[in-house]
Amino acid sequence: MSNKTWIDEAVKKWDLDDEEREILEGLHNGVIKPLPKKELEAFKKRLKASVVYTQELRKKSESISLRLPKEDLAAIKAKAADEGMPYQTLIGSLVHKYGHGKKIA
Repeated sequence: MSNKTWIDEAVKKWDLDDEEREILEGLHNGVIKPLPKKELEAFKKRLKASVVYTQELRKKSESISLRLPKEDLAAIKAKAADEGMPYQTLIGSLVHKYGHGKKIA
C-alpha cells in the first residue's frame, strides 16, 4: 500500500479535516516530529491542570435577579423551548457569549 493510499484511508476512517490531514502527512514524512516523552508528559500535566481550573470556574456561579419585559421573557422562553433547553440556560449562554466578545446570532 502506498503512503498516499494509507493516508487517504486514515483520513476517511478517522474523518480527518484538511488541517488534521496535513499533520498526519507531516508526521509520516518526518516534517513534524512528535514531542519527546518527557515534554509530552509535562504538556499533559499542564493541560489537565487547565481543564480542572476551567471546570472549577464553571462550577462557581452566582445567582442574580433580572427584570425583563414580559414579551422579551416570552420570546426567550420560546427560543429555549425550540432549542430544547431551560430558558435560564439560554440566558446564561447569551450572557457568557456577550461577555467574552462572541457574536450572538
